[in-house]
Amino acid sequence: MNVETIQLLQTLLQQGVDQKFVAGANMMVLEHGKESCYLQAGMADIEAGRPMTRDTIFRLYSMSKPVTACAAMILLERGVIELLDSVSDYLPGFQNQMVWNGQTLVPADRPVRIQDLLNMTSGLVYGDEPGVCGEAVQKVFDEIQEEHLGTVEAMNRLASCPLQFQPGTNWMYGTSADVLGAVVEVASGMRFGEFLKKELFDPLGMKDTGFSVEESKLSRLAAAYRTLENGLERYHHDHLDIPFAGTLAPAFESGGAGLFSTIDDYAKFATMLLQGGSYQGVRILKPGTVQFMTNTHLTPYQQPGMNWAYLQGHSYGNLMRLCVDPGMAPFLTSKGEYGWDGWLGCYFANLPKRDLTILVMYQRVDSGTTRYTRVLRNALLSAKAES
Repeated sequence: MNVETIQLLQTLLQQGVDQKFVAGANMMVLEHGKESCYLQAGMADIEAGRPMTRDTIFRLYSMSKPVTACAAMILLERGVIELLDSVSDYLPGFQNQMVWNGQTLVPADRPVRIQDLLNMTSGLVYGDEPGVCGEAVQKVFDEIQEEHLGTVEAMNRLASCPLQFQPGTNWMYGTSADVLGAVVEVASGMRFGEFLKKELFDPLGMKDTGFSVEESKLSRLAAAYRTLENGLERYHHDHLDIPFAGTLAPAFESGGAGLFSTIDDYAKFATMLLQGGSYQGVRILKPGTVQFMTNTHLTPYQQPGMNWAYLQGHSYGNLMRLCVDPGMAPFLTSKGEYGWDGWLGCYFANLPKRDLTILVMYQRVDSGTTRYTRVLRNALLSAKAES
C-alpha cells in the first residue's frame, strides 16, 4: 500500500475522533495474508486517559456470528451435524414449534433446521422486534439474565417463543446464531466456549478471544460510548444479555454476540478463511468447506427479506453478508466479498478477488456498519484495483 493511501486512512480515522463520533478506533489491512498497514487513533478509555492500542480488547457483539458459523462448519465436515438436521434433534424445546401468523399461533409447517440457523431463515427474532414474537423473546432473555441460565437451557427456553414466519420462507435477523451455539455445545459434547477454544482460538493463537476477559487483561478492555449532541457519554449497560463488564465467565455463552477479542486475533481468523481454512500451517477447515461457508445461500423467495439499505447488492449465508452485485452496493466492493459487523462498531471484510482483509474496531453504541467505516473502506478500495 502506498504512503498516500496510508496517510489518508490515518487522517480519516482521526477525523472520527476529532468529530466525537468515536472515542478511538484502530484499523488493519492485510494483503495476500500479510499485514499491509495498522493504524490507530484516539482513546480506548477517555476517563482513564488510556489511548487506543494494538492490543486493546473489544466487545465483538455480532462479529461473533462468523466464528459460530465456523464452529458449525467444523462439525459439518466431520459428519457430526448435517444442514437438514432438525434443531429439535439437539434441543428438544424446539419440538412442536409455533408460528405467529399475524392473528394467532399456528403449528410450524416443518421443524427449524440447522441450515435455517446459519442463513437467518428460522423465523427467530431479537427482543427489539415489535410485536408478539419480539416481546416473547425479550421476556425469555430477561429470564436468562435473572436466572443465570446456561447456553443449552437458555436456548431450549427460547424455543417457547413463536416464530415470525414459517421456517425457511423468509429472512430475518435474529437469535439464530445463539441457538446454533447451543447446537454446537450439544453436538460436540463440550461447553460452547471450550469447543471454540480447543478447535479455533488455541490453534490460531487467538490468545485474547473468549466470552470473558481475564483479570490481568481488563486494563486493555475498551470503554464504550454513546453519541450525544454535546459529545460522547460513557456507556456501561448489558445488551442482549452480554455481561458488559466482561469480568466473569457467563453461564449463557452467546454465539450471536458474546465474544471479546482484539484486532490481531480477529485478523488470524479472517486470514484463515481467506486462505481456504489454514493459517500458518494450521488447518481449521478444508477448502471445500470454506468455499461453501463463504457463498450465498438465500433462495429467491427468501432474499427480499434482506432489505437493509446499506446491504443493497448483497445476499446472506452462514451468518455473513456476501456481495453478489457490486454495482448495486452503496460502497466500493468486489463480487464475493463477505464479512459482518457488530453493535458497537467492530467490522470485518474479506475480499477474495483482491486477496484483501479489512478490519476496523471501535466501541460506539448502535453502530453496525456506519458511514465512518464505509468512508474508510472507500478510501482504501479506491486505490486498489481487482487482481
